[in-house]
Amino acid sequence: MGRLFGTDGVRGVANADLTAELALGLSVAAAHVLAEVGTFEGHRPTAVVGRDPRASGEFLEAAVVAGLASAGVDVLRVGVLPTPAVAYLTGALGADFGVMLSASHNAMPDNGVKFFARGGHKLADDLEDRIEALYDKHRTGAPWDRPTGGGVGRVRVYDEGFDRYVAHLIGVLPNRLDGLKVVLDEAHGAAARVSPEAFTRAGAEVVTIGAEPDGLNINEDCGSTHLDQLKAAVVEHGADLGIAHDGDADRCLAVDGSGAEVDGDQILAVLALALREQGGLRHNTVVGTVMSNLGFKQAMEREGVAVVQTAVGDRYILGSMREHGYALGGEQSGHVIILDHATTGDGTLTGLMLAARVAATGRSLADLAGVMLRLPQVLVNVPDVDKSRVATSADVASAVAEAEAELGTTGRVLLRPSGTEPLVRVMVEAADIDQARSVAARLADAVKSALG
Repeated sequence: MGRLFGTDGVRGVANADLTAELALGLSVAAAHVLAEVGTFEGHRPTAVVGRDPRASGEFLEAAVVAGLASAGVDVLRVGVLPTPAVAYLTGALGADFGVMLSASHNAMPDNGVKFFARGGHKLADDLEDRIEALYDKHRTGAPWDRPTGGGVGRVRVYDEGFDRYVAHLIGVLPNRLDGLKVVLDEAHGAAARVSPEAFTRAGAEVVTIGAEPDGLNINEDCGSTHLDQLKAAVVEHGADLGIAHDGDADRCLAVDGSGAEVDGDQILAVLALALREQGGLRHNTVVGTVMSNLGFKQAMEREGVAVVQTAVGDRYILGSMREHGYALGGEQSGHVIILDHATTGDGTLTGLMLAARVAATGRSLADLAGVMLRLPQVLVNVPDVDKSRVATSADVASAVAEAEAELGTTGRVLLRPSGTEPLVRVMVEAADIDQARSVAARLADAVKSALG
């Protein structure tokens, strides 16, 4: 059996890779592992369980709840809510852990299981490893130690989670959104109720699209991975800005009043300066990744804000933030973490904060996002190569050096082995898109020749 846990929980095609049996078994294993490490010591354990609207989430939720209750864990079912809502409620309710069923921006047939530790933070890698090992042991026949009688877990629907989460979002806003007209694309996902409610309570005039989930249409030609409908709707309605989420609403991308995209790097730049003005940008530092646009780094340097870069993935961003006490981090895809108010990327919170900055300054989103010039970025995947040698090949190093010499200070090169596939990702940024494409193509050829 290959490793089940990826960078964001366990994912796969629902009812094929991710079965009810697997979801149940992982839940029981999680309960046992957390008990072994002392998480439940001295009290009866409780877990918060939520999901996105995928049809498969219905039976997977039932399996997870059954597994937890059979292991003696009381369950609060919060229903369809965003991933960051489940993380928030896990902490706010003092639960021992949380479980979210979602495959985020993936297509509808996929689903996933993600565990949160006490406080709403992502479960540590070593605990995931222990859960997987224990699940595999019992999958092959070892019996579980099961409680009986009053020892079994009780299950309760917790409808109050919706209002509690929305109240939290409104409570942390620095100012209201009165006078703003905002189009929200909910990706037919987990924020279809939450996000419009939060923006409306904050004072914005709201137009919604992609807010009619039926279990089958999540992320379908809408949301943060398909911005065309949002761009058109913002222009059609004369809105000040548009906000797009993905299926589980831990991401936020935006569109300005002209219909132009504002990506995660630009959002991060706007929020960094806002937070600094408010005295909340701890250590005067923002955290990005190695894939952050060079224009973002240049803009922050120009504004006197330090940038720390991590590996790609919000778990690495969060790790750096928690270790060093930074308040803000994120990546191009729209995963933005505002650590004083959330333990994970929160698309609704990010969108609210971005809109609040527009309202507070009276400036357009296009004007605010203009703090950084987004350099053209070209990404080429080079398949069927020995990715393990990308950092040691002399021929690759020579090709990279030649490319860097050509780009000078106006661009950069990044070669990165894929974490899941036998390929190398070649990324080139340059002041001119044609130059970026040309350099990327030559580098891709060199990687193929040297490592193929």
